[in-house]
Amino acid sequence: MKNSMIVILCCLALATQAQQHHFIEIKKTDPFHTIVAKAASVTPSARQLRWQQLELTAFFHFGINTFTNREWGDGKEDISQFNPTQLDAEQWVKTVKDAGFKQVIITAKHHDGFCLWPSRFTEHSIKNTPYKNGHGDIVKEVAEACRKLDVGFGVYLSPWDRNAPSYGTEAYNTYFVNQLTELLTQYGKVDEVWFDGANGEGPNGKKQVYDFDRWYALIRKLQPQAVIAVQGPDVRWVGTESGVGRETEWSVLPVSEQSQEKIAAASQQEVNVIPGVLGSYKDQDRGSRDKLVNASGLVWYPAETDVSIRPGWFYHPAEDAKVKSDKRLMDIYFTSVGRNGVLLLNIPPNTQGLIAEADRKSLQGFATQMKTTFRQNLAKTAKLQAANGKNLNSLFDGKLQTYFTTTTKDTTTTIQLNWTKPVTFNVLALQENIAVGQRIEKFEAEYFDGVSWKVFATGTTVGYKRLLKFNELTTSQIRFHILSSRLNPTLAEFGLYFLKP
Repeated sequence: MKNSMIVILCCLALATQAQQHHFIEIKKTDPFHTIVAKAASVTPSARQLRWQQLELTAFFHFGINTFTNREWGDGKEDISQFNPTQLDAEQWVKTVKDAGFKQVIITAKHHDGFCLWPSRFTEHSIKNTPYKNGHGDIVKEVAEACRKLDVGFGVYLSPWDRNAPSYGTEAYNTYFVNQLTELLTQYGKVDEVWFDGANGEGPNGKKQVYDFDRWYALIRKLQPQAVIAVQGPDVRWVGTESGVGRETEWSVLPVSEQSQEKIAAASQQEVNVIPGVLGSYKDQDRGSRDKLVNASGLVWYPAETDVSIRPGWFYHPAEDAKVKSDKRLMDIYFTSVGRNGVLLLNIPPNTQGLIAEADRKSLQGFATQMKTTFRQNLAKTAKLQAANGKNLNSLFDGKLQTYFTTTTKDTTTTIQLNWTKPVTFNVLALQENIAVGQRIEKFEAEYFDGVSWKVFATGTTVGYKRLLKFNELTTSQIRFHILSSRLNPTLAEFGLYFLKP
């Protein structure tokens, strides 16, 4: 009994220690340098780290809105219209996988309350449509396609339900838990559960008080590996549906940023605001030093950047000529993944149940551009030196767990690259080993033009990945300066690439 108690106590201590890496308390007596050191020590959970390394995830908005040609249904639709006669979930998943996407999310239920699986708890579902004579289950078809093609699988279940009679009462939370249980127990492994904070009126004219804590507990119990986004504790919404993230994007934030009320207040409002362009998007800097001072604690809370490949989120025939080009998708990659986020790109299937040809061609072009651009790291051919650094060779090994860092307690450093022949590039790529924290606060890169050194790139945060584009330049010498870091910097990857115009 005594030995068992020792084991239990040790396990509890280890669990507490592990939890403290993802959340660290700030005491009122902590001096500023201690707060900064604590911020540098906050790390992602295993589920958050896996999610960040996906880089590219896809949304499939599909439902009764696809057939009514609407964006938001009212829950009163005639669901007999729903009959995608050529539906091929494997075509959906293969299309995005071939473009480099590693995970998908299906809209199991949108605000209209229509369910893409035969839920036992409502008649407003696929079981009462002509699709497969009422025996269809599109959630199952997508889940099976993901398993077959080795792609992550996630579900979106709208908290707002404009059809459920119980919406606006406590009974609705139980209804929601029942449906969530179906999705988490009938379709194998679920890698992401996606909520938004949309909270309008239901059919009885009432609004609902969501029991998010109960929902989170259920997910942790049934699918503990799943990240909960973006009204959730694991992943936050970047705050815009433009595909443009912040240029200063911290994954370590004050714990108050996880407030459900704060998230809900911003959900689905002014969704096309580009950060920094319009005055209503004011939280450009959410994790820098001056934001940490009055925090009660710090938490790892990374950003997901969502956008649709079309103007709308559901398929509309009038938008076939308005699909974002492969060049535009490349730009979005730089402003989402390249700004320490994960891109969630919506590709809505059409009324036939297929990804439309225009969308497929754009994705194929994007995949080609990605392969062409990042095939050759020109920095690999240079000779490197850093007076106060170590592990320089780790910058090119493709492994985030190995990294360049400084000797002693230096928080600044310079890496110089020299080539025997001039090279031409227009992209700088940086990655930190976020498994041990996010630390770099400011950096600068300059090249030698034969006469003097000139700056060609500057930035603040790096995080999982930072990508910067600039006018192409040709040189045989560059210097990369880390100008500020929380504790020793941990630079895992360094790349110079050429993006064709």
